[in-house]
Amino acid sequence: MTPLRVLLVTETYPPEINGVAMTSARLVEGLRRRGHWVGVVRPRQRGERERGVDADTWTVPGLPIPNYPGLRLGLPAWRRLGQLLDSQRPHRVHVVTEGPLGWAALRAARARNLPVTSGYHTHFDQFSPHYGLRWLTPWISGWIDGLHRRCQATLAPTPELAATLAARGIPGTHVLGRGVDIRLFRPERRDPELRRQWGVAENAPACLYVGRMAPEKNLALVEAAFARIAERHTDARMIWVGDGPSLAGLRRRHPAHIFAGPRLGEDLARHYASADLFLFASLTETWGNVLGEALASGLAVVSYRRAAGEHLIVEDVNGLAVGVGDAEAFIAAAYRAATEPALRARLGAAASLSMRAHGWDAIVERFEQVLRATLAAAPDPSV
Repeated sequence: MTPLRVLLVTETYPPEINGVAMTSARLVEGLRRRGHWVGVVRPRQRGERERGVDADTWTVPGLPIPNYPGLRLGLPAWRRLGQLLDSQRPHRVHVVTEGPLGWAALRAARARNLPVTSGYHTHFDQFSPHYGLRWLTPWISGWIDGLHRRCQATLAPTPELAATLAARGIPGTHVLGRGVDIRLFRPERRDPELRRQWGVAENAPACLYVGRMAPEKNLALVEAAFARIAERHTDARMIWVGDGPSLAGLRRRHPAHIFAGPRLGEDLARHYASADLFLFASLTETWGNVLGEALASGLAVVSYRRAAGEHLIVEDVNGLAVGVGDAEAFIAAAYRAATEPALRARLGAAASLSMRAHGWDAIVERFEQVLRATLAAAPDPSV
């Protein structure tokens, strides 16, 4: 088959640390390994050159996002995007995020009759109530849906979300799941020395949260679950990995907790595998990459039965997933896992085995299939 030429436009990409950035990088790397040309356009990070880190990455000016230090909103670089489309001549454009840069890429591509696909990664409209901006929700929803309605295909991580988007009038919805680096995240990364640094007694549970520390992540429930655990296990430890606007408050409320900051690569994998119990209470995820990483690392996982929790966890076999929004059930499940070492061991062993079929290769292949299937569809300039 003829190799594809794809220009991927995103407002977040490594070195930023979040699920959207990681997923985008995996797709780019996977397509490149399969012999395709993939160019990347993203906002310029502080201190970066305009050309980016490699010959096929271009950066554009951006602005910092309030309450999200380290992330930037790409400015609508219409002229620069048009120049890239004319000089690089991609077969299509894939828009990852719905910000000003994504909209500019959509318009530049449609002006040249290039097919455009998009990814639906984040429920931004569900974030606004957590920041006292509930009145913005309808406007944000309209902004997001307006972009996806102008694309030939929109890729969502679950069948349920794809159906929801289709019901909102978004055409060409497809399911593109998420993978896990099963060579990186595995139980063998467990490090007794790291556990000693945490001050975890031999039989005490080390509880872990990994991800953005932000209001929309429902971290108050993680705090409540660990407080319940600590009533029984005074030597239990709570470890937080990540950064975000809620970090300062967590530090103030819990000086005895361990705040490890952002972690990457083998260091992140070591933190996962050295814990015993993963607590993930978010209700705003479209997927939740960290859940798969925790399962692959051999942790007993407690989550809600939605997004990745619904699709990856078989109840009481490889994890514990409770009904959506049932906070008491979440706390009870966390307490049960923390107080039953045999249960933790059984769930963790099954969790690691269950993720062996969820590597990234199949996800990248599916992405390529969707790109090829929609390549012939030209945008309708009248829409």
